[in-house]
Amino acid sequence: MEYDENGVSIVPSEFKKEIFEEAKKDFRYEEYVRGCLNCGVCSGGCPPHRFFDFSPRIVLQKMKSKDPELIWAMMDEYVWACFQCFTCAMICPFLNSPGGIIAILREIAVRRGLESAKKVLKPYSRVLLKLTAYGNQLSSDMIQPDFFPDWGPHIGYASADLAIKRKAIPMPTLQVTNLAWDVAPEAMKELYDIFDEAGVFKIIESVDPSLYEIIEDIVDDVRNS
Repeated sequence: MEYDENGVSIVPSEFKKEIFEEAKKDFRYEEYVRGCLNCGVCSGGCPPHRFFDFSPRIVLQKMKSKDPELIWAMMDEYVWACFQCFTCAMICPFLNSPGGIIAILREIAVRRGLESAKKVLKPYSRVLLKLTAYGNQLSSDMIQPDFFPDWGPHIGYASADLAIKRKAIPMPTLQVTNLAWDVAPEAMKELYDIFDEAGVFKIIESVDPSLYEIIEDIVDDVRNS
């Protein structure tokens, strides 16, 4: 990576072109990008447009351009401002889907291990760990009073003595506190094979190498059991 005199990274134009072409070649592109009247109806119904410097109309216009620089300009914070509610797709008179375009660009950011993707996904490292290593993304020990103050005064009781309470559940798969339910090793091995084929582990490695090492150890232990 090259840097300017202020230490800011300079992204090669060739890399920007690769991102541009990867987005345009996506099999969903022709479905999401159609004609555009530049009417702004999509922006008028867009929730984040009311609160942030974000416009689905601009997303569509830049995507229809032939300038890689315009696409690259959205690959930092801009693509992560979308709520993915797809209101834009529902109200566009030409059936465009700026939300779909955002999904494509986000996937590219994750696959390429861009800094914006790393920053956004960092808070979800525990969810990624549980989902990819254990097959479910929630656990009973996540129910803590500090996390859910709006649940009222009884949340403290719900989160206390979890190990004892979970042991009282008749179903053995639910008698765990660090998972939502215990998944059979055979099912996890099949899930790991699916993740391998889909490239999930490689994506996690590019976005969060430290998390990948933890997941890799857990996967190896289950596969060798």
